Amino acid sequence: MAKGHDIERSKGTGYSVRSDFYTPPAEFDGCFTTFYHLSLTVADGGTITDLILPEYSNIRFFSGARPDARIGEFHVAGSRFTATGPSARPCAFELGSSEMWGVGLLPLGWARLVNVDASQCANGLWDGATHPAFADFDAMTPILCDPEIPREEQLAAIAEHMRRHMRPSRDEPKILRVHKALVDGEFPTVGDLADACAMSVRTLERVCRRYFGFTPKTLMRRQRFIRSLATFMLHQGSRWTEAMDGDYHDQAQFTREFREFMTMNPSEYAALDHPIIASFLEARARVWGSAAQALDQPMRD
Repeated sequence: MAKGHDIERSKGTGYSVRSDFYTPPAEFDGCFTTFYHLSLTVADGGTITDLILPEYSNIRFFSGARPDARIGEFHVAGSRFTATGPSARPCAFELGSSEMWGVGLLPLGWARLVNVDASQCANGLWDGATHPAFADFDAMTPILCDPEIPREEQLAAIAEHMRRHMRPSRDEPKILRVHKALVDGEFPTVGDLADACAMSVRTLERVCRRYFGFTPKTLMRRQRFIRSLATFMLHQGSRWTEAMDGDYHDQAQFTREFREFMTMNPSEYAALDHPIIASFLEARARVWGSAAQALDQPMRD
């Protein structure tokens, strides 16, 4: 299993962040973004806060401090294993010194591993051990949350668990067509997206809700928004007008979308510190080729 470069970033303000990215085995192509490990050290037993961008589903395992996290009305504190469904809202969290393993589930991975409609878990956050959609992954908790186990063994345990639980889906070709079109294309209407995917609007709606978590229109809007926000985060000191995707009619439209997806104005977001996410997006873009999970191609070259 290939490993990305180690990235370490410290701002000299009492914390340091290190991210490691691992390419999943080829047999899992299209199922995951990356298997990733994050090491956070905060001085004097302190904590830091940040916001995770809207994304596809993720499972995360913590050794050391455990997060206090929230998406809308969902709140989880003290869990070693957290799970999120596909999201169109930010996940706010507070965390102290910790080691974390994370796995991003792309829509194909959801189809093969999770036996409920993604729309039922949209914008949700749980203790993964207690939710039926994610409880099978809890078998990895004793291994991934034990700092005495070498990282190579933990990585192998992730791959073995996924291998044992994979099952085929009859919708796999449709899922991959929709996913690729969302990343590659800029479609004026849902009908244009359906045509590009060679399926009816009704079929597109079903596939998107079942495996992506949202309607095609919401997914198209989220894609455009994440492109803009990732550009802003990667170019420190840039203006929102420079980062805005070309599909936005004007800044007012972008601001409305920003409020919907991030629950705050662009200026409010820019004024916040982003100690983990800024470092993580930068590292991910350099090592993985895209800054955010929603921007990943379904299949890597």
